[in-house]
Amino acid sequence: MRIFWIGLLTGMLCCSSWAAGKSSGKIFKVLPHFVDQKGRHSLSPSLYERDAYQALLKKTPELISTIRFDVQWNARSASKEPLKLRIELRGSKLKSRDPLIIEQAVQRKGIFSHWSALVLDKEKYRDLGEVVSWRATLWAGERQLAEQKSFLWQ
Repeated sequence: MRIFWIGLLTGMLCCSSWAAGKSSGKIFKVLPHFVDQKGRHSLSPSLYERDAYQALLKKTPELISTIRFDVQWNARSASKEPLKLRIELRGSKLKSRDPLIIEQAVQRKGIFSHWSALVLDKEKYRDLGEVVSWRATLWAGERQLAEQKSFLWQ
């Protein structure tokens, strides 16, 4: 019986903090994928096949047309501010220290996490060269809710 009351109290505290208007967000995964000339990142839905095809694309860069970032995210907020995902990229061919930025508006639907794909333009990919580091952020209006970055991001 004691466990029931502890669980109920914990659930009420979680719900009350969520309803109080605290904005929170999380980026769970960021998966960069090469995209071939036909717009595919895999030849079949199998994860093994996807990884094998990504390895083939990495070995033969002339088959690559651009890069796509699949981001798994979640945002909880009582406010209705517009959300956006932003990917900042540093590449081997960029001359300036400023990163290349991809942004996309996203919408929360329910309480579970969501997947969004952000694709870099083909021309910008050629200008970027090989991706050296990246940072993914989730924004609500002008407030940053979550961040995930690659190991080499400074």
